[in-house]
Amino acid sequence: MAEIPLWVLDTNVLVSGFLSVDSPPARLVDALLDRRLQLAMDDRIEDEYRRVFARPKFHFDPVRVDAFFCILSFQSMVSAAPWPRPLPPDSSDTMFLEVAHSTSEKTLITGNLKHFPATCRGQVQVHSPREALVMLTGRA
Repeated sequence: MAEIPLWVLDTNVLVSGFLSVDSPPARLVDALLDRRLQLAMDDRIEDEYRRVFARPKFHFDPVRVDAFFCILSFQSMVSAAPWPRPLPPDSSDTMFLEVAHSTSEKTLITGNLKHFPATCRGQVQVHSPREALVMLTGRA
């Protein structure tokens, strides 16, 4: 049996997955719910997920959101060290790099690649949701 990938998903990937059901981010959310993908996160990332998903402007399907939050307790909580490299343009994105760097796969999935320029990535591999879906399924 293949090992389940352990990746960090930027909040924007999850939001996009809930808003657009026929998109690569939505397929990644499905993979999480189906246990074909595991999230790496820490308390800061979990807090951001919860704050963003509570915003009324998104009008998320409450059943799907509840299912997502139920699986958070089965994800991998990481104790991340401070980021030793140059910070990304938005310093609030640093937590995603820190957590990704603390995992064996060192993989971060984001819909905003420009938020993580090569100069600040270190060993962390940063991929778009479409690239991640290909990595997960082996097909485009």
